[in-house]
Amino acid sequence: MNINDKSVLDLLNKLIVINRLNKVQILQMVNLVDISNDINDLKENLKWESSNSYL
Repeated sequence: MNINDKSVLDLLNKLIVINRLNKVQILQMVNLVDISNDINDLKENLKWESSNSYL
């Protein structure tokens, strides 16, 4: 996903609002956007990151 694309930014903003993400989660999301193929992939990557952050 291209973070410079307006539609991607709109999707990210919606995710932030709907899921009430905090600053750390938003930074994680921004870092994962480049390696994610689509929004579902991004959500899975975020889940994986959050589950491994406590190990």
